[in-house]
Amino acid sequence: MTRVHDMGGRFGDGPVKPEPQGIPQLGDWQARALALTLACGSLGKWNIDVSRHARECLSPKDYTRFSYFEIWVSALADLLVARGVLTKSDLQGQDPDVLHALAEKCLRADQVAGVLAKGGPAERPANTPPQFAPGQTVRTRRPGGNHMVNGGHTRLPAYATGATGEVLRVHGHHVLPDSNAHDLGEAPEPLYAVRFAAAQLWANPEHPNDEVILDLWESYLEPA
Repeated sequence: MTRVHDMGGRFGDGPVKPEPQGIPQLGDWQARALALTLACGSLGKWNIDVSRHARECLSPKDYTRFSYFEIWVSALADLLVARGVLTKSDLQGQDPDVLHALAEKCLRADQVAGVLAKGGPAERPANTPPQFAPGQTVRTRRPGGNHMVNGGHTRLPAYATGATGEVLRVHGHHVLPDSNAHDLGEAPEPLYAVRFAAAQLWANPEHPNDEVILDLWESYLEPA
C-alpha cells in the first residue's frame, strides 16, 4: 500500500490547475522555511533522502491539508527531534536559551552561495557495469515499494510498477534512495532514464500517445 504522497495517476483528486502567472514568488515565511530547511541540513544529521522520507511519514490528514512549505517545516520539526538536535520543549520555546552544541556548524550568510552552487551530487564511481543499455526494453518490478525496509522510502512511483518501457540513457551510478533514506549506506546503483507510453501506465489515459520519462535505479528494473 502506498502512502498519501504517492499521488501520480490517482483518481478523485480533481484536475491539476497550474498557477495562471507561472511559478509564484515565495512569501516571507515560505522563504524562511526554505532557508531553515537548508540550514538545518548543513548540520550533518541527515541526508536528502532521509528528509524526503520524513515528509512522506507525516500523517495523511496533515499531508493533505498542509501547503508545500508547511509540509517541509513539519517534517523538519520531526527530524530535529528524532535526530536529537532539539527537544519538543525546544520547539515550544520552553528550554533555557543556551548555545547549542551544534552552533559551530551553523550555515552563515556568507556561505550560502557556495553551498547552493556546490549542491549535493549523488553520482558515485562505478563499481559494476550497467545491466541495461539504451534501446533495451525493461519492466519495472512488481510489487513496488522498498524491498529493503518495509514501508520505506522509494523513488519508484506506484503507478509505474509492472510497466514496460525503453531505456533512453544511462546516467551512471547514483546513491540508492531506498538504502540512503534509512541510514543503510549509499549503495550506489546504475540509474537509467526510461521512457513509458501513457497506455503502459494508465488504463484510460487522456492522451494515449503521450510519454513519461522516469529516472529509475537498476534494482527497480528487470529485462522484459
